[in-house]
Amino acid sequence: MGDRGAVRRAGELEALVRGSEWLLEVLAAARDVAAPDWWVGAGVLRDLVWGERDGGFDPGSVKDVDLAFFDAHDLSRDRDDEVEAALRARLPSVRWDAKNQAAVHTWYERRFGFPVEPLTSAVDGVGTWPETATSVAVRLLGGGRLAVAAPCGLDDLLDGVCRRNPRRVPLALYRRRVAAKRIAQRFPSVQVIDG
Repeated sequence: MGDRGAVRRAGELEALVRGSEWLLEVLAAARDVAAPDWWVGAGVLRDLVWGERDGGFDPGSVKDVDLAFFDAHDLSRDRDDEVEAALRARLPSVRWDAKNQAAVHTWYERRFGFPVEPLTSAVDGVGTWPETATSVAVRLLGGGRLAVAAPCGLDDLLDGVCRRNPRRVPLALYRRRVAAKRIAQRFPSVQVIDG
């Protein structure tokens, strides 16, 4: 897709984000907390876009809000906790899940069974998220502008395609995630690709 197509697709996502007062409030809270190189994405954007495809987005169905940030100066778990505490203080009605992408390589093998290389930025981390449709994040800039990060592109998210991101996620883990998240049941119009 050329630059024009990418800009058009980003505009489609922006219209959906701006149509959700709840998500704009989430993004404003994240901007106020201002963790370094922060981005909000993954399941919350999937739920927004695919929810709108299948009858309307319900913020109450969002399990948590993933906030990726990048702080190479503090790789401790305490840093994630500090950012989450600040987010909860700003918007306590949301269940936040903040992860320092600079520290992922320090715990990933313990949790998922294989080591990974250090990431270079929060957007680099977004590019490793399990499905191509959830490898998307946004952030609110000054003046209300919206930035979009989509290392795997926006087509799968906007066109309702659930597919494994091959950068890091093994097929067995992808299949478990799709089943656990009940993608086909929650979003009947979405095409789930097994492979």
